[in-house]
Parts: sequence; structure tokens; C-alpha cells
Amino acid sequence: MPGAGIPRGAALPVLALVANAFTWGVSWWPLRQLQALGLHPLWSTTLVFALATLLIGLRRPAAWRELARTPSLWVVLLAAGATNACFNWAVAIGDVVRVVLLFYLMPLWAVVLAYLLLGERPGAGALLRVALALGGAMIVLWPEQGAGWPLPRTLAEGLALLGGATFALNNVMLRREAGRGAAARALAMFVGGMLVSALLALAGSHALPPPAWGWMLGIGALSLAFLGGNLALQYGAAHLPANVTAVVMLTEVLFASVSSLLLGAGQLTPALVGGGALIILAALLAARR
Repeated sequence: MPGAGIPRGAALPVLALVANAFTWGVSWWPLRQLQALGLHPLWSTTLVFALATLLIGLRRPAAWRELARTPSLWVVLLAAGATNACFNWAVAIGDVVRVVLLFYLMPLWAVVLAYLLLGERPGAGALLRVALALGGAMIVLWPEQGAGWPLPRTLAEGLALLGGATFALNNVMLRREAGRGAAARALAMFVGGMLVSALLALAGSHALPPPAWGWMLGIGALSLAFLGGNLALQYGAAHLPANVTAVVMLTEVLFASVSSLLLGAGQLTPALVGGGALIILAALLAARR
């Protein structure tokens, strides 16, 4: 597509990114099925990332040493871990459409964190994105009765906001640590997804159920799906401009919304549509940048 910033022959990389977005967009369903079998979403996240950690740790053993001696990557570890724990927990217990939209307030958090950690002064475009994202969040969170402050009303909404903020922190830190080895950065994210979820599960006294074929096979299938999605993301992101990758990845919102509405895990209201439009617009402007 000449002139659109997308190179020729980009169909396969775009499809790979869409496949990754689909994997994450519908991940709420297997997480809820596993929860129905007695496996808390935090334990599901722990086990899924444990497999990924094992695979990358065996393939790139030197990444363990780089991670151990690089404190800045420990921040990536914590941020990525909190992101996955919060997001997976939220979509398993809350209204999926609201959770995904609140999670995608990343343009708001990214501007603030880039200023604090990278010294990037926000320009007019950045401030516009902040205003759009903040306005969208206020509309989404505004009480239906019209009284009160636009604050999170459920655990799922709070987790979605926190997950979006830590995802923005993860992305900013990855930019800051771009000179580190790719394997060490990936390992930090996988270890974080495993450790943070496990610690939260233990802190919340969420018991790991006895071994059973049902949830064990489900975890195996979900691990393969996430691993395939991660490989698809790496392939697509390596063959497309970063702004195009960011735009295509927004299809996750579409997959999550449509699937949850069809299966009764989300509700569409005028406020949600209006606020969501502002949030998505802010994300599109950030991607265009």
C-alpha cells in the first residue's frame, strides 16, 4: 500500500498481528472456563507463563545472567507481571467490554510515564491524547444514576485501570532498555507474568486445585495459544512499522467486544460506546505518532 506507511507484501505480517490480537481478545473465555473448573485466573496466568519461561530459559540460558545483573529489567519484570495478572483476572470476573476499554487507557499513562522516566515533554498532540483518553474514561466510569464521581465501581474495573497503567510502564521501560538483549527483555516479561501472578494468588489465599485432566489440558491448550500469539506478534512487529503494528493490535478491542457481547459477558450502552470511541481515538492518535 504505497503512501500508507505499509510495505508491499505486508498481508502475512498483518494477519499474524490480527491472530495475536484475536488470541488476547478472546482469552477471557478460556480463563472463565478454567475458573469454572476451580482454577483461579491468577493460577492460570502463573502456569501459562511458567511454560513460556521454561522454553525461553532453555533456549537462551545467557538471558538469565543478564536479567539477574540488570536491576532496570526487574522493573520490566514487575510491570509485565502486574499487567498480565490484572488483565487476566479482570476479564475473568468483569464486564469484558468495559475492562478492555479501561485497559486501553495506555495513551494517558504513557504520556505521564514518558515524562517522568524518559524526560519527554508532552506537546500539544500528547496533551490532546491525554484529554481524549481521560474524557473517555470519565464517560465509561460515570455512575448510571448520574450521581457520584467517575471512579472504578468493581474490582474488575480497578484491575483494568491498574493493568493499563503497568502496561504503559512496561512499554516505556522497554524503550528505555532497548539496548539490552531481546532474550533478556522477553525473559523478564515471562518471569514477571509467572511470579507476580503466583504471589498475588498466594496472598489472596486462592488455592491451587488438585490435578485434574480438565484444567490441566485447558492450561496446555491456552499456553500453546499464547505462545503462538507471541510468535505471531514478533513476526508481525518485525516486518511492519511500529505505528502500523499499534493500529492493527487495536483489533483486540473488536474481538473482545464482539465475542463478549455474543456470549453474554459484556453489555453495550450509549455511554460505553461514546467513552470507548474517545479512548480508541486517543490510542489511534498515539499509534499514528
